[in-house]
Amino acid sequence: MKTICLYFEIHQIIHLKRYRFFEIGTDHYYYDDYANEQGINEVAERSYIPALNALIEMVKSNGGAFKVALSVSGVALEQLEIHAPLVIELLHQLNDTGCCEFLCEPYSHGLSSLINEDGFREEVERMRVKIKQLFGKTPKVFRNSSLIYSNEIGATIADMGFKGMLTEGAKHILGWKSPHYLYHCAYNQNLKLLLRDFKLSDDISLRFSNSDWSEYPLFADKYIDWVAALPEEEQIINIFMELSALGMAQPLSSNILEFMKALPICAKERGITFSTPSEIVTKLKSVDQIDVPYPMSWTDEERDVSPWLGNVMQREAFNKLYSVAERVHLCNDRRIKQDWDYLQASNNFRFMTTKNTGVNINRGIYDSPYDAFTNYMNILGDFISRVNALYPVDMDNEELNSLLTTIKNQGEELVTLNKEVEKLQAKLEKAGDKKEPAAKKAPAAKKPAAKKAPAKKADSKKEE
Repeated sequence: MKTICLYFEIHQIIHLKRYRFFEIGTDHYYYDDYANEQGINEVAERSYIPALNALIEMVKSNGGAFKVALSVSGVALEQLEIHAPLVIELLHQLNDTGCCEFLCEPYSHGLSSLINEDGFREEVERMRVKIKQLFGKTPKVFRNSSLIYSNEIGATIADMGFKGMLTEGAKHILGWKSPHYLYHCAYNQNLKLLLRDFKLSDDISLRFSNSDWSEYPLFADKYIDWVAALPEEEQIINIFMELSALGMAQPLSSNILEFMKALPICAKERGITFSTPSEIVTKLKSVDQIDVPYPMSWTDEERDVSPWLGNVMQREAFNKLYSVAERVHLCNDRRIKQDWDYLQASNNFRFMTTKNTGVNINRGIYDSPYDAFTNYMNILGDFISRVNALYPVDMDNEELNSLLTTIKNQGEELVTLNKEVEKLQAKLEKAGDKKEPAAKKAPAAKKPAAKKAPAKKADSKKEE
């Protein structure tokens, strides 16, 4: 039986302000508050709120047969909590239906997985804790920024205890294979991989309202017919996209939400179900490994990391940022930690791309990729000087490594202690369960003896 795995991403750009060279060392606030508030309110009103309401309606009107998965970046959650709390409320309502799974992703929506494993692990763990606190469930499946994946990244995610991971069904990786099967990581077969069907996903997120498209207008029954026509043995159809596609990329006037609402009805008529990523990785077996020696993503035609690291400017900014990663990891300054999250966001590097992809890139305040690079490097210069003020550049490597080793050892010790506490708690619970029946029997055995003793004394007195 075929099943559709529908997943949406929520991420919000943190807009940087125009920052001049002479401001370095004097102005430590880097953000355009007006643009951030305006941007989050616009996408919330035009996309997130109506789209989430539609998803909630789809779950309720289909008796739980419709299921969906979502992931929200940490920086997006911070912006939503400040400027659009209604979106958070709707996420809670969707979670309460029991038909939505929340996935984990890097807190910053950054590229740390490509360069700094310790930093990557830290922000993934921070995001996992955040999701648990907000929605009461610990994520079992991971989704990296822009679906970036490689064998090494997969091995790291498997080591962190995740059971599955979402990534792109790129042609240069799959070759003759189909994305409609469950695969596993080449370095750790315990990590199952769900591969995006980019054609079926882009038919909705990119082409739906394009009147020049040969399949325009697209109706739900036609779309489900395409799914049903796939070979019988191809059972998993992964449709992954940004939630903003519903309302922003595809305007509400195109009837995109009506199309979405009709999908579960048409799917049911064709015997096609909906499943969450966790259900798929738990119930189905992997058919083969996927070998990805170099990172791939879901962006641009090449499906690689060139949109962020394809030119000299991008790589210079990227390497400069992560040159202070270890020092940032050491500090406890909340402002520096928050700035670190916002400066890591992949959009900052995307604005610097010089690739001609045929797709218009909204660069915000920037006139060109060179303008984006200059502004970012000015901000980065001030940020690095603040970090170096806490941990100077001339600090001995031995001293820095000693601090890092101490922090790492403390973290490992805490993990070990937590595991021991869990084991002791489990033993206490088992011991309590065993003692409870005995405790109930003991009073029953003592009661007859307690009654007979006074009676004998009374009889002896009468005899005397």
